[in-house]
Amino acid sequence: MPRLHRAFALIGLLLLTQAAAAEKLRLVADAWPPFTDATLVNGGLATDIVSTALARAGYASDFEQVPWARALFGVGEGRYDVLVNAWYNDERTKLGQFSSEYLLNRVRFLKRKDVPIEFSNLHQLHTYPIAVVRGYSYSHEFDDDVSLQKVPVHNFAMAVRMVAADRVKLTLEDEFVARHYLARESSKVRNAVEFLPKPLSENSLHILVSLKNPQHEQIVAGFDREIAAMKADGSYEKLLKQHGM
Repeated sequence: MPRLHRAFALIGLLLLTQAAAAEKLRLVADAWPPFTDATLVNGGLATDIVSTALARAGYASDFEQVPWARALFGVGEGRYDVLVNAWYNDERTKLGQFSSEYLLNRVRFLKRKDVPIEFSNLHQLHTYPIAVVRGYSYSHEFDDDVSLQKVPVHNFAMAVRMVAADRVKLTLEDEFVARHYLARESSKVRNAVEFLPKPLSENSLHILVSLKNPQHEQIVAGFDREIAAMKADGSYEKLLKQHGM
């Protein structure tokens, strides 16, 4: 092949490579193990499910982890294409298009196994000290109930250890998050606590695709289609098991 033709071929290949790279969807999320965390396998459970479904729909992707406020702002500005881990609210529809639910977050209480506590409404819990993580929002009803004895702590690990030591009677956390951290606790702590059966709240998890991406409708449609197909063919359940869920 003449040198000029080779040069044109190389330039063409380079342009194609750059175009392919430019077409990659830019996924973003904050650190929220086990759902989204750059230190975990494939970026965590949610990131793995989302990137797998998008790949099946024909979209390559890259994942970046940034603080939550920056992630949400970046989706609104079009810097990122897909927010991996979004709960639905009306305000966010001004920034992006929501997919259908692909995971369900259940916030559940934990207590010592040897302490008899029942929960069907928050009024029943007014007499119990409850460890809560500073700055967390659990549910509007829980957050606004001033009669609950909330004991602020730095993180869930501290909270569950306080429950195990009987320094407080309850704590609460998303079930997947709690199981992730409990697996890293000592057996003494892990075997001392259990979930109350009734969840405090349930929130569906979605991707939020930036309205700045002209293909946002197609991306959401493809994602929803492939999530349904993954549940039907067993690959969705396989990913849950791979992440210890």
